[in-house]
Amino acid sequence: MLLPVDVTLGVVLAVLLVVAASVAALAHLGRAREILTAGLRAAVQLAGVALLIGWVVRAGLSFGFVALMYAVAVRTAGRRITQNRTWWWAAVPIAAGVFPVVGVLLLTGLVPLRGIAVIPVTGILVGGALTATVLGGRRALDELAVRRGEVEAGMALGLLDREARLEIAGPAAADALLPGLDQTRTVGLVTLPGAFVGMLLGGASPVKAGAVQLFVLVALCAVQAVAVALVLELVARGRLNR
Repeated sequence: MLLPVDVTLGVVLAVLLVVAASVAALAHLGRAREILTAGLRAAVQLAGVALLIGWVVRAGLSFGFVALMYAVAVRTAGRRITQNRTWWWAAVPIAAGVFPVVGVLLLTGLVPLRGIAVIPVTGILVGGALTATVLGGRRALDELAVRRGEVEAGMALGLLDREARLEIAGPAAADALLPGLDQTRTVGLVTLPGAFVGMLLGGASPVKAGAVQLFVLVALCAVQAVAVALVLELVARGRLNR
């Protein structure tokens, strides 16, 4: 086992969290309180989820847990992008990115129809879609706010409102794909991601661990590309707005 679950682990985690918050405060980043809150929430949530997943799998409620993950992701992404009633549109890019990929994996048998497999795989994909949706949506709306005059100029030249918005916001929204692309490009050279390390610690061969990690990265690329494309379309059509 890589990390012993004992007092030492708790102390080290607490120190790292305090250091992160202190650096944010000293550098005037404005996120110190959020860092502390996020760390404490993560500890409580992971403790609860660790206990809950075992019960969910035994009770045959795996897909209910997947639905809960999706609902939380939609709420989180929507509220991050916009603080008004349009937040629920975030359900579209996340669902369109995740569920077709999960369906293909289940139908082809690459992921067995068992909760212990479905939950973590879907969780990884939902997390990737969440990140891409938030980054893409926020970057697109920020760009439109800053360059509103250019949007109006495009419309004056004959472009439709949607077309003018896409022209301005598209490149900015596409930046949401960069973290996933960089991780995929540098895997094995700069970092060894969680799936790879987890497989090795579980006793799998390096070849099998590498195959699983490649599958995760490629699936995430597909999920995030769909999510960014759709969140950009929703912003261009005014469905997601501020």
